Amino acid sequence: MENRDRIQAVQRMQDCIDRHLMEPISLLMLARAAGYSPFHSARLFKEITGKTPFDYIRALRLSEAAIRLGQGSVRVTDVAFDFIFESHEGFTRAFSKQFGINPRLYGQKKPPLKLFMPEPASDYYLNKQKGETDMSNKTDTKTVFVQVVDRPERKLILKRGKKATHYFDYCEEVGCDVWEELTKIKDALYEPIGMWLSKNMILPGTSAYAQGVEVSKEYKGKVPQGFEIVSLPACKMMVFQGQPYDDAKFEEAIGDLWEVMKVYDPKIYGFEWADDDGPRFQLEPMGYRGYIEARPVRQLNARQ
Repeated sequence: MENRDRIQAVQRMQDCIDRHLMEPISLLMLARAAGYSPFHSARLFKEITGKTPFDYIRALRLSEAAIRLGQGSVRVTDVAFDFIFESHEGFTRAFSKQFGINPRLYGQKKPPLKLFMPEPASDYYLNKQKGETDMSNKTDTKTVFVQVVDRPERKLILKRGKKATHYFDYCEEVGCDVWEELTKIKDALYEPIGMWLSKNMILPGTSAYAQGVEVSKEYKGKVPQGFEIVSLPACKMMVFQGQPYDDAKFEEAIGDLWEVMKVYDPKIYGFEWADDDGPRFQLEPMGYRGYIEARPVRQLNARQ
């Protein structure tokens, strides 16, 4: 079989999975899409994607379920049945094994997860021409996962710099122990963030880049010495998450994501950039989950 024919067969199976992800999917269904026997289709799929068809389907369903859980108050049971799990318990076990956190707790806390973001098989052919022959072992993919999340009205505990526009300048100005101080704030809503403040948040003689942590709007706890607390309105954030990477290559991972964000059009999702609604922020670079950054957006039809 010609290489291109093999790639197209796997692409047809991926397309079939995408169309029927929330329906039962059989190997015979995938084989019909591929145009080959079930055995040969399964072998081709594993060869090109690095996963068996059903490992691929399960990982994709769990990642889509995580997205659903992170978008609002939905019942875990409903999500489990929507994504073709036979029981709440079976879904919880699979979700916990995949992400290291049970779905109910994830829905409450919404920590960043290492989501499964498969590449189209059609990209494999192009990568093969460049000498890359195994999609499952690729570490330099530019695939980026994008989602929009709601941030509630809240407060921000932050420490400003003087002229810093990025992390390294900031560390030179205020030191590198700010992050450790932020992690000690027990009532934080989310993990600490590095951020580029909106113009309306920058005080005279202070930096555009700062570090902080978000807490509830009712927060009455301690504010560390040298820090301040400000109020943030409710807003929507468009979150960009790159593929996992080698920790030693974190600067490259950040640069790759910035290249995507630079040309990304939020109108694809029905949004526009809204930089005055809050700070653009980055999470601590951790290779296992991919680099994550978020920028404020507003729905285009919200003004109508």
